[in-house]
Amino acid sequence: MFTSEPIVSIQNAFIYQKDRIVLNDVNFSINKGEFVFLIGRTGSGKSSLLKTLYADLWLQQGKAKVVGYEIETLKISDRPYLRRKIGVVFQDFQLFMDRNVYENLLWVLEATGWTDRAKMKARIAEVLMQVGMAPARDKMPHQLSGGEQQRVVIARALLNEPQILFADEPTGNLDPEVSEQIIKLFHEINKAGTAILMATHDFDMIRKFPARIMKCENGVVLEEKA
Repeated sequence: MFTSEPIVSIQNAFIYQKDRIVLNDVNFSINKGEFVFLIGRTGSGKSSLLKTLYADLWLQQGKAKVVGYEIETLKISDRPYLRRKIGVVFQDFQLFMDRNVYENLLWVLEATGWTDRAKMKARIAEVLMQVGMAPARDKMPHQLSGGEQQRVVIARALLNEPQILFADEPTGNLDPEVSEQIIKLFHEINKAGTAILMATHDFDMIRKFPARIMKCENGVVLEEKA
């Protein structure tokens, strides 16, 4: 059944870093297929907000619903089910350095409940092709450039055909030319129907690829005019 319910909604939420409130009374929603930039200075709460939405930080006050899951009441045992419907792209890649590209992706499929080896192999081939990394299937992470590693991370995030990608400064460690290629890749993924919430401070990219903008500033989240 088709539903127009937002893919992310957060209401009257207070976002914490350890025991300190970093964002007060957060209210916004993201619809299916939307592309949203989340901007703000280092320490403004961007990463904490993302971590709360993908249930890495506990939502102590307020409500949030992500791909149908109530985040404030989500049990630890239900986290894997949430993670199957979302994708997370980190600035620092977080690849297993002792496993090749294929093994890194295989681990995610195994961890999220896939069991059919033929389907797993086919899905890995599909996402590596999608991000232009099919030839690197058997390479170790240290044999790849930063941009190539980030493409593998994006492939990893796409494995379970997520409804939304949360990207935390995905171009933070990359040079401008590679950053632009990565942002173009995100836009291709978005055009194919996946919503994206991307934390960034790369204002050149925001100018080149206009989208909805939210800003973390002085403890609140505001809508910015693009």
